[in-house]
Amino acid sequence: MSQGERNARFYNYPIAKALEQPYQPPPPPKNPVIKGTALHYLSNLVAAVPFVQYLLWSNAGFGSLRSCKALEDLDPRLDPTVIPIVQPGDDTPSGYTNVTSLPRVPPKDGQPRFHTIQDIHDAYKSGALTPSGVVESLLPLVRRDVAQRGSHSTAFTESKTELVRQAAEASTKRWKAGKPLGILDGIPFAVKDDLDVRGYKRHVGTAHDYTQGKEVGTSWCVRKLEDEGAVLIGKLNMHELGSDTTNNNPIWGTPLNPYNNSYYSGGSSGGAASAVGHGIVPFAIGSDGGGSIRIPSNYCGLYGIKPSHGRVSTAPLPGGLESVVVRGPLATSMADLEVSYRVLAQPDPSCFPSSHFSPPRPHTGPRNKVLGIYKPWFDRADPPVQEACHSALQYFQSELGYEVVDVSIPLLQQGALAHAMTILSEGVDLSHSIWTLTPQNRALLSVAKQTPAADYLLAQRVRNGIMQHLAHLFQKHPGLVIVTPTTPNAGWPIEDADHACGMSNANMTLRSMEYVWLANFAGIPCIQFPVGYVDGVKGKGKIPIGLSGNGEWGSEDALIEFGYDGEKWLREGYDGGKLRPDGWVDVLNLG
Repeated sequence: MSQGERNARFYNYPIAKALEQPYQPPPPPKNPVIKGTALHYLSNLVAAVPFVQYLLWSNAGFGSLRSCKALEDLDPRLDPTVIPIVQPGDDTPSGYTNVTSLPRVPPKDGQPRFHTIQDIHDAYKSGALTPSGVVESLLPLVRRDVAQRGSHSTAFTESKTELVRQAAEASTKRWKAGKPLGILDGIPFAVKDDLDVRGYKRHVGTAHDYTQGKEVGTSWCVRKLEDEGAVLIGKLNMHELGSDTTNNNPIWGTPLNPYNNSYYSGGSSGGAASAVGHGIVPFAIGSDGGGSIRIPSNYCGLYGIKPSHGRVSTAPLPGGLESVVVRGPLATSMADLEVSYRVLAQPDPSCFPSSHFSPPRPHTGPRNKVLGIYKPWFDRADPPVQEACHSALQYFQSELGYEVVDVSIPLLQQGALAHAMTILSEGVDLSHSIWTLTPQNRALLSVAKQTPAADYLLAQRVRNGIMQHLAHLFQKHPGLVIVTPTTPNAGWPIEDADHACGMSNANMTLRSMEYVWLANFAGIPCIQFPVGYVDGVKGKGKIPIGLSGNGEWGSEDALIEFGYDGEKWLREGYDGGKLRPDGWVDVLNLG
């Protein structure tokens, strides 16, 4: 497809222009690793002394964009939104959940299965369970507002039992009358605490209530799921302000990894990943500004999708983090990921740019199966991660007809810095004192305030250059999916000293974000799915490894098909199949 044809099919599509640049691996980071009381005192010093803030800002390398000659001929691009223009025949589907069954992948012989939306739906249909019965079994596990907290309450921040029971009872009545709304009627789900929900507070992982005690409306994507009869059982724990990739949270507690409780669940949607990975809910809604859906999905062996920028409405929340953050689902299976994504991605007529996207729909017709690898970048992953990902890629080629092509991506070192500078600058505006934050964020946001406007604009030039080159690749290879490991590391072990005051390990944070930042900064969609497991370095249990696919703007439907192929690899190609964690909860047999 030529540039002109793309301009006719997309609004705001980048100029397709190759930017060739030799790969420059980033220098080893030199940030100090601080935790415990030392972090507490240092954060106070950083927050109080601007000179120290500037030293740390410079040490992080943010000023290095000033010497990048490749940026001289690029204009800044502040908004990565690219909207597929509605084409003839792109009518709204009659429904997203009015199906009789979802694809269901059986476990390998001898392996226990995970319970999916379809399994719970079938239990309601047979009369073996009711929505009210299911939530009454789940509430004791997730409630924090009782003397004896539930075993999975750390994954949650709040559960409004009256609202939960009302929704479940309404669904139970519909089932008894033989009039369920669809496949999601009565299915329990939960949402990350940075979304607004009527009747709930919104802390965003902090000690501050951003609703300020006022009644708020429910976020569009949550409302769409509730319209289908899904039952919200609570709001989910997250890393404070979504600012790191562990979900270490001294305020709300640290949710544990279902596969190995000596490992983090990942962040910042760590409560969502922990709840879904433990089997409490088959899917949850998270948000992703720098891998915050995909990293926890990776660490907890789940399926997650980061949609195109603007694809999912963020209403009614105000602005903030506007150029990098999106909403999306995490799920235990591809079928659950697909149906939840299609419901929450319905265009919101009151919110731009969501209102200008065409309704999501299943991919139809032939699909180009082209996978792109930038080898020097891919090879930065740890050897066990590379091995697991290459095994899956070999299966895609030999068994599923995929072609693998070499691609290059410029400005990777600068892009990672530019993304970090952008997300920190856009998130630094707080409605409360910085002194109420945990020590890590007290220091981090103090440093972020040092970013000059000129350097912020340099970061947006990096964005433009990368987006133009991606447009060139998508034009050269129609249907291209750029594949990387989701993280270069297999999980992140928890250290005992991390708990009291949190911890600051920017070196490991940047390492875990090696690949994920690209989709956020360029606004493209990205899917993550598990491809294998390795032994943990501590604790008991295996550690999942994930592969990610980055697609062209608006290509979520094709990426979902790629995700199904990833699920097929784990079922048919990988020795052992999808492993179920020891701490998994059997929702269908709790009574």
